[in-house]
Amino acid sequence: MIVRPRALVAGLRSYSPLFGVRDRGTGGTDSARYCYSVWLRHLVFARDHGLRLRPGALVELGPGDSLGIGLAGLVSGAQSYVALDAVRHADIRASRAVLRELAGLFRARADIPGPDEFPDVQPGLAEYAFPHDLWGPGGLEEALSPARLERIEADLAAGRGMVRYVAPWDGADVLGPGVADLVFSQAVLEHVADPEATYSLMAGWLRPGGVMSHSVDFGSHGMSGHWNGHWACGDLIWRLVRGRRGFFLNRLPCSAHAAILGRLGLEPVAEARVVDRGGLPRERFVSAFRGMSEQDAVTRGAHMVWIRPKAGS
Repeated sequence: MIVRPRALVAGLRSYSPLFGVRDRGTGGTDSARYCYSVWLRHLVFARDHGLRLRPGALVELGPGDSLGIGLAGLVSGAQSYVALDAVRHADIRASRAVLRELAGLFRARADIPGPDEFPDVQPGLAEYAFPHDLWGPGGLEEALSPARLERIEADLAAGRGMVRYVAPWDGADVLGPGVADLVFSQAVLEHVADPEATYSLMAGWLRPGGVMSHSVDFGSHGMSGHWNGHWACGDLIWRLVRGRRGFFLNRLPCSAHAAILGRLGLEPVAEARVVDRGGLPRERFVSAFRGMSEQDAVTRGAHMVWIRPKAGS
């Protein structure tokens, strides 16, 4: 059977009114070291591809169990952070603890936790030393001033000012146009129900010259015994597995994400794919996915950076 029995049972149980619909926490982001690693990987990956990010206004899609990744951005100098989630997962008390640990990691200029500690986190980097060059003289010291950190913590507790958490969010009016310098996510965009609409909203939030930085996991997330078995699952079984869960895999392959961004007028900066040839061959995929490229069929994950061009560029 392509789909694991427990995945099918979970989907079927979600139809029962006695069971109810409850999405579990997303894991990972309640660890300060994980959040520190993810944030610095986004910055360093962009730098290594010729793009130096100095974001003032951050927007994150799907922050998870804490707001730690965006808080890492604030601690390191960003001016504002908006976190948007389809289901309310983040614990503000846990986020405050993560914030304090993050400040300690930045004060120590700790190296980026690498694949020995977080083997599945993308993007991978050429080296994991602390990137001192990303801040000018005194820039990080200013960002880490006690008064500034106290303000971030106060705003986090109040849910206003430098930190805003919206869950569930309504795409129609949650943010205005051209408000973000950086829109980012980590293993989220494989779950959105309408990728075209979501990318369109994110593109609209970007200022000219603003950047999107997204890591996407194209695997089956344990739904199948094969990492790409979700592409071999027929529509009926997939509907039963999905059930009434609030979010689920959209099964969109890597090149389809890039095609949407291109149609929206964004320009690619860099793309790094994680290739896994140990899954099912394309011949085993259902007809809806059998026509994908061989490159997509072996792409288990990818990190993509795109930019909204400035007028006249």
